[in-house]
Amino acid sequence: MSSFDRLHPALQYHIVNSLGWRELRPFQESVIPPILDGQHLIVLAPTAGGKTEAAFFPVVSRMLTEDWTGLSVLYLCPIKALLNNLDLRLERYSTLLGRRSALWHGDVKSSARKKILREPPDCLLTTPESLEVMLDSPNVDSRSLFSELRVVIVDEIHAFAGDDRGWHLLAVLERISRLAGRELQRLGLSATVGNPETLSGWLAGSCKGPRDVFLPP
Repeated sequence: MSSFDRLHPALQYHIVNSLGWRELRPFQESVIPPILDGQHLIVLAPTAGGKTEAAFFPVVSRMLTEDWTGLSVLYLCPIKALLNNLDLRLERYSTLLGRRSALWHGDVKSSARKKILREPPDCLLTTPESLEVMLDSPNVDSRSLFSELRVVIVDEIHAFAGDDRGWHLLAVLERISRLAGRELQRLGLSATVGNPETLSGWLAGSCKGPRDVFLPP
């Protein structure tokens, strides 16, 4: 069985027929097994190299196969502009599979944020700072909202490592892990970093599960 064949059949169908992709890139196929197995992973690939799909496709495959409900995936970015660029793409992938994604940051309308709280999406795109505001807000039932969380994807992870924002990110991840009552799978994406193995251990934090780094050939 190929790595692609391990993906949920509905996802395989839409990759080929709805997106019109004849195949995944070799590095995208290579990261499918460790992500499906729940491993913490740093994925390094060039800009516009397909890192988002490399992480998101196996995660949404798990969502379908394991029948996750509620808000199960967080997609974190360092800046709002990057989130805005990803929003429609991840929304399309989610909608094809009968799931939903949504965007939350300071520029998102209050009505949209209220809808997220009423009807949590399967995947939420936000920044660590906006996430902390949610955790501290008296208007957000954080324990209920994050109780089904399974996976956190951190894009442009090099923007966090080695400074105060990075330690803030780890502190926020520990908080939501406690709310979820489980160890969250942590996936980091970056175009390039000088010390990927160190970064992998840093992102995994207190998690006990296996962690690794993937660099495309």
